[in-house]
Amino acid sequence: MILTTGYPRRVMRASTDVAAAYGLAGKPFVVVLLVLFAIVFARSHLTYWAGRGVVRGAMYGQEKIGGPAWWRAMVLRIGAFAASAPARRGLALLHRFGPVAVTLAYLTVGVQTAVFAGSGLLRMPYLRFTLASVPGAAAWALVWATVGFGAVWAGLALAARSPWALVVALAAVAAVVGGLVVRSRRSARPTPADSPAP
Repeated sequence: MILTTGYPRRVMRASTDVAAAYGLAGKPFVVVLLVLFAIVFARSHLTYWAGRGVVRGAMYGQEKIGGPAWWRAMVLRIGAFAASAPARRGLALLHRFGPVAVTLAYLTVGVQTAVFAGSGLLRMPYLRFTLASVPGAAAWALVWATVGFGAVWAGLALAARSPWALVVALAAVAAVVGGLVVRSRRSARPTPADSPAP
């Protein structure tokens, strides 16, 4: 499987698994990268335009949303999503970091849609969104073509050998992530010395 020795073999095997997952088995690595880039680029831009569609719909009140049924459904879902906690986090990231948040969102899990839709909701200029998307989409494609799917296949291989080992590994990852979250929240909390005197 993927757990071969030597870094180049591991990357090439992972890229072969990615190619097979997307129906590109036997294609050169560069082709796989370009296809993954195109997929994530299209997804992010559709989400951006759905956010823009929500803004346009809100600006024109109760007018009927135009376009094909899949587009209308996506605009309505993004409209409902706009009031959720993840959307508020994505909007806060955009307010704080601007286009850099778009670039970095590609390397996150759980914030991508919020940032991309939020960019549309905030009416970020399309050229700025596109320029921020190119390096992010390229990084996403590279990660998923090498390490990303490698981690997925390694997890599946571990589960095939010992499901309990996978449970322990996932629990360890969850403990580390939980510890980091608690630590960052504690450091962000103001101390009594930071608060102003009455």
